[in-house]
Amino acid sequence: MSLCIIAAGKTVTLAAAAFTLSWTHSVEKTSWQENWTVGAEGLRIVEARVQGSGAGMEPPEGAVLKDGWWVYVPRIGALPRLVLAASGATGQGWTLCTDDGCMELGSAAGEPVTLEPCGSDH
Repeated sequence: MSLCIIAAGKTVTLAAAAFTLSWTHSVEKTSWQENWTVGAEGLRIVEARVQGSGAGMEPPEGAVLKDGWWVYVPRIGALPRLVLAASGATGQGWTLCTDDGCMELGSAAGEPVTLEPCGSDH
């Protein structure tokens, strides 16, 4: 499977069946990480982690504290796409990592960045 990243009218294709999306909360300055898989049914989150709580980011029921991270499995089904706002107001964007390396997304104000399985309708 491949992941398509659509931003500013351009598409970048990554040969990846899984990725990690991470960012820092704009108010609390706390790290977040999510592990996702890419499949024919869409993007599926398999685990999320947050280093702390506060300002609307309380760990959900069932979260377990491991090595300073609240770890949990979000209860949502596969998504056809994930749209990341690019306000430029937080000082940084998201970091997307695959087995082949990492890239920064949405760090400057502009159009949203869309992640979706390649071959889906975009």
